[in-house]
Amino acid sequence: MSTGAELNAEPTDVAASWIPMIAIALGQAIMSFNVASLPVAMGGMVNSFGVPPTVVASGIVAYSMIVAGFVMLGAKLVQRYGALWVFRTAVVVFCISQVLMTFSPNATTMILAQALCGAAGAVIVPSLVALIAENYHGAQQATALGALGSARAGAGVLAFLIGGILGTYIGWRPVFGILIVVSALVVLLSFRLKPDKGRPTVEIDMVGVVLAATAIILISFGFNNLNGWGVMLATANAPFNVLGLSPAPLFIVIGIVLGQTFLLWTRRREAANRTPLLPLSVLESQQERAAVYAMFAVVALEAALNFTVPLYIQIVQGRSPLATAVAMLPFNLTVFFAAMFIVRFYDRFTPRQIGSFGFVLCSIALLWLAFVVRNDWSSVPVLVGLVLFGIGQGSLVTLLFNVLVTASPKELAGDVGSLRGTTNNLAAAVGTAVAGALLVGLLSSIVVRQLAENPTLPIEIQSQVNLDSITFVSNDQLEGIIAATTATPEQKAEALRINTEARLLALKIGLLIMAGLAVLSIVPALRLPGYKPGEIPEP
Repeated sequence: MSTGAELNAEPTDVAASWIPMIAIALGQAIMSFNVASLPVAMGGMVNSFGVPPTVVASGIVAYSMIVAGFVMLGAKLVQRYGALWVFRTAVVVFCISQVLMTFSPNATTMILAQALCGAAGAVIVPSLVALIAENYHGAQQATALGALGSARAGAGVLAFLIGGILGTYIGWRPVFGILIVVSALVVLLSFRLKPDKGRPTVEIDMVGVVLAATAIILISFGFNNLNGWGVMLATANAPFNVLGLSPAPLFIVIGIVLGQTFLLWTRRREAANRTPLLPLSVLESQQERAAVYAMFAVVALEAALNFTVPLYIQIVQGRSPLATAVAMLPFNLTVFFAAMFIVRFYDRFTPRQIGSFGFVLCSIALLWLAFVVRNDWSSVPVLVGLVLFGIGQGSLVTLLFNVLVTASPKELAGDVGSLRGTTNNLAAAVGTAVAGALLVGLLSSIVVRQLAENPTLPIEIQSQVNLDSITFVSNDQLEGIIAATTATPEQKAEALRINTEARLLALKIGLLIMAGLAVLSIVPALRLPGYKPGEIPEP
């Protein structure tokens, strides 16, 4: 881990005003609010557009996929043209995307709006870190970085509260309409930021852009379509097949290969003394790489949980967006306060200790949830599990970001921001997509097994229901489907019982698998720096 030129090492005698930080924090908040509002609006979008919940999840994946794919290009634009000008322009584009989102007539337009929003986010993400490096130094900079993490968590809290209230009593569209106004406010406040000069000599590696973006998009797209196209064998929904195999895992493999090609190309470009798309110096040590791995893991787990809970509350239980907001409020508030106050423990514990404790807490929380969850997410044991996960998750996100930022010189601030953006958004896309594919796959397997062993529902009744597209539906929706068949009242009751039990069992198994992934994530956390700020680094 490099220590010679830390990003926060520049002293300053006079404390800078915190007013510019409001614009920076709101820049982070509008992005987080947007993506956090999508799960809350899931039920409303499903009804408005007449699509399954996995299509709404595609909007989340589209946003995260574009940000992750082009955030490294965004970092170079920040360096070349200046963080302030690029930030202001990107916020205007974000505002336009929210206009499109608010008035989208169908799911396709919604997904396109989220893709445009992702393009703006790909530039905003690296500019935020560069703006903090330009406007704050020393202890103020550490506080500003903590505030950036808190802004992300706080926006999630507001998204669930505002989205829940408006979604229940008015509709989901005004939730995104709010972002139009806030984006305009961010543009106005940006004039309080310190102007910076770009470096016209900075090269943009277009070959690297193509390799990185294609790799990330293929990986995200592959994971997002595992359920629809097939995990291994191609389904009827797959656009094509390769010797009967699904294209989804093929996309993932090709994406990984292109990712490795990007790293090889970057090393070659650095060896030739040319500007790379992402300087590998931000990943030069084992500790920095461990921070990236750990960040990917915790964000993916958060995305999976944020998809799972609204899916179950709104689609399975048929409850309102407000009920979703109330159920998730303890989790989001905990993340907010944990991200804010974990900075106070940096002088007492090492990043290794905090990181390991965070993942242990996440593992315990998910394991606890798997055993106590019932058909009511508002029960006290479930709330305890969500709060425990929130403490671990909020602490980890701020800690890992701080480890990466303080390890790099100021001139690489935009690159650190792009690395963070790539990691966070790829993890969010993969976490959401895998959660959807995992839960639907588990549900399908459980339903098919129970139907095969159930004499009450003969094959002639089963044939009247489309079992090739099993997904999460409420009992009310299933009653409507069963009503169109020749099933007897006893058979209808049995179908509802199977649906209820299968959904809960799929959820429990899914949470157990998430807990297992959290346990594995302790391994990279054990490779984080083992010294406190100001101590002599370990060799």
